[in-house]
Amino acid sequence: MDQRRLVENPTLLYLSRADLVRVGGNSPLVYMEAVRQALSLHAVGNTVQPLKPYLRWGDGHIADRLIAMPAYVGGTGAVAGLKWIGSNYANRSARGLERASALIILNDPISKYPVALLEGSLISGMRTAAVTALGVQHLARSGCEHVACIGCGPIARFQLLTLLDRFSSIQTVHLFDLQEDASRGLADELQGQIRRIDVRIAASAEKAVRAGEVVVTCTVTDRPYLRYEWLQRGAFLSNVSIMDVEKDVFLMADKVVVDDWDQCNRDKKIINQLVLEGRFSRERLHAELGDILIGRKPGRESDDETIVLNPMGLAIEDIASAAALYQCAVDQGIGVRLPLYETTESLWSDAPATVVEL
Repeated sequence: MDQRRLVENPTLLYLSRADLVRVGGNSPLVYMEAVRQALSLHAVGNTVQPLKPYLRWGDGHIADRLIAMPAYVGGTGAVAGLKWIGSNYANRSARGLERASALIILNDPISKYPVALLEGSLISGMRTAAVTALGVQHLARSGCEHVACIGCGPIARFQLLTLLDRFSSIQTVHLFDLQEDASRGLADELQGQIRRIDVRIAASAEKAVRAGEVVVTCTVTDRPYLRYEWLQRGAFLSNVSIMDVEKDVFLMADKVVVDDWDQCNRDKKIINQLVLEGRFSRERLHAELGDILIGRKPGRESDDETIVLNPMGLAIEDIASAAALYQCAVDQGIGVRLPLYETTESLWSDAPATVVEL
């Protein structure tokens, strides 16, 4: 980052969702590379990422929360930042809004000054899809043709558009959602935007899962339903929405992979429940995904392996992706510069203070 410009004229570059799309923020390639680099740096200890706190109040849905996700990503393009993401399950039905909204702040790693403010929900959805795509590269059977997706909201859209863009072998997508209109809407969109594929709406989650060589969960459930017996032998499951998978899946899968063990083993999520019950442990875990990306641990080793990826979603993925898009925007002159200070005068005057009695 340009230290001289930062000192002489401290500003924030604001990037709206439209700005992000203009610089390639709807392209899976940007996120695949950024997430790969972030996870690889994480595997060698060149990141800092505190456990993300969940802010909740009231007795709402499990998806009603605010989450703060700070991170530092090292390497040649070191950057720090924070994703602040909010979610309300009723947003769409009650307010006509997307369920989740987010902002990402990027900070210069030397001065610690903020340098950019980005719309974050596009980045969040696309980087989540990039994690699944990296999982398919390393953990799914080569040449897989059938993908099953449970839940057909915005996250599913990001997941499937990314997979169809990156893997030409995929021929059929099997969809299931408790709301059939959501399944049909996503099916129409996939057939309208992507190369010719066969999109099938399943009658149940079980039927969709049984059809998938790659299975992706994209729901907001708080209760597991997906059983091991539903999975094809040799299937790859990306458990994006975390709470969908029954305990027997983790216990019977040939390999369980996470993005970060500490992030996954918390807050009574399914893996954490198993650890507390004494039935799972870090020693039983096959690998963190970054270990596989740098070659420290193997990915898929045979077509018969059933493999589960349990990605909690990491701040390093958001910050690395946002930094890549920020640099594209700077290079292309896109975005709005916002001054940090309204005046160049000192914030602290030498004049005596005025005392006001209350």
